[in-house]
Amino acid sequence: MGKRPLSAEEAALWARVVASVRPMRVAPRPARAAAVPVRLPEPVAPPPPAPLKKVRGRVPAPLHPPVVAAPPRPITANTLDGSWDRDLARGRTVPDASIDLHGHTLGSAYARLDAALEFAVASGQRVLLVITGKPPRAESERPHARGAIRAAIADWLAGSRHGAHIAAVRNAHPRHGGTGALYVILRRGSGQRNR
Repeated sequence: MGKRPLSAEEAALWARVVASVRPMRVAPRPARAAAVPVRLPEPVAPPPPAPLKKVRGRVPAPLHPPVVAAPPRPITANTLDGSWDRDLARGRTVPDASIDLHGHTLGSAYARLDAALEFAVASGQRVLLVITGKPPRAESERPHARGAIRAAIADWLAGSRHGAHIAAVRNAHPRHGGTGALYVILRRGSGQRNR
């Protein structure tokens, strides 16, 4: 912006502002000394580790290569046979247990889901109904105003410590919550009861 001259009224106002301002006290600056080159000490290598004492009869533990976790696999794959999918679609499957995550924070919902999966796996349950609330709207962007748990649950299940026990995840039948709920179908394992 270019400068413009002040009108008489603006100049009078500015003069009153300048008259009301008191200058700040400024401490005198110390005299600057001449710059002296600073010499940094030479880097010192850390001392080598002390040798391990040899104990007669004791064999040191072998060094194991680090375990690399496999990337999470998608759990919505078609791992169920046709009868399962028909029963789920028609609402004929009765869940063994259900948990309601609607209204929880993301942290408390994750903890509750993890505990429910742990219990379901340990007790041999096959179908867990997870009530999440409606999914976020299609035009919603993160962070979602609603449906944050539903948006995160697929990632939670895929990365869960119980992921190896999960056979599939399907949308719930309307009698069990419809789009606001999911069926988590667990694999039949050695300690699980037959369906």
